[in-house]
Amino acid sequence: MVDTFANVSKEGSIAIIHLDHPPANTLSSATIENLRVIFQELAEDKETNAIIITGTGRFFVAGADIKEFVSAFGQQEKALQMAEAGQALCDEIEAMKKPVIAAINGPALGGGLELALGCHFRIASSNAILGLPELKLGLLPTFGGTQRLSRITNQAKALQLILTSKQLSADEALRLGIIQLVTEPEELLPTAKAVAQSFVDGKSMTSVARTIECVMQGGNVHLQKGLELERTRFAELFLTEDAKEGVQAFIEKRQPEFKHS
Repeated sequence: MVDTFANVSKEGSIAIIHLDHPPANTLSSATIENLRVIFQELAEDKETNAIIITGTGRFFVAGADIKEFVSAFGQQEKALQMAEAGQALCDEIEAMKKPVIAAINGPALGGGLELALGCHFRIASSNAILGLPELKLGLLPTFGGTQRLSRITNQAKALQLILTSKQLSADEALRLGIIQLVTEPEELLPTAKAVAQSFVDGKSMTSVARTIECVMQGGNVHLQKGLELERTRFAELFLTEDAKEGVQAFIEKRQPEFKHS
């Protein structure tokens, strides 16, 4: 695995990505490309069932690499390419068929918060701060922040947070539903691992993958389209060995032995 700006370790079926781009884990174009490769490889790794992404050092991700913006002034196409790369990373994370958990160990600002919003579940250390401060630079969030934040909260709240550039504490973000859990710093990774295990232990990855797809895609389409996707994926499971095993194990009052097929 390429790990120039991120180190990947495995604990059982859980992969842990440690962003490591000192001093603030900024999302440079090289870091974004690095992460895209890592997620693509983990998507294909049959031994990986869940993924945690966290930061090394004090920061989760301080944002995009602002120094790279300087070379794009006067070049709309270059700016568009930068936005497309960041959006592609977050889209690919959201589209993963394995649970992806953001373990936010410190400041998650700008592109850092947008990266976390692309994950399926977010846990923050009590000392984390979260925000989208791009308007203070005369810019706007462009790695999906204007879209995902409004879907996770609501349009009025997202607009308020973006226009004020307000930095939220972990507890404030929890109340708004932006994150799902707050822990003490030393408990962040153990909690993330426990959550990851709870998502996949004793489950068939064939149904886990389809469930993630239904929930994540369903939130972006009309209800009837979402219901159509749900019943289609449900029916597909009746062609799998795992569904047959799971139902039979329930009838026989034993633990299922899933083969993830």
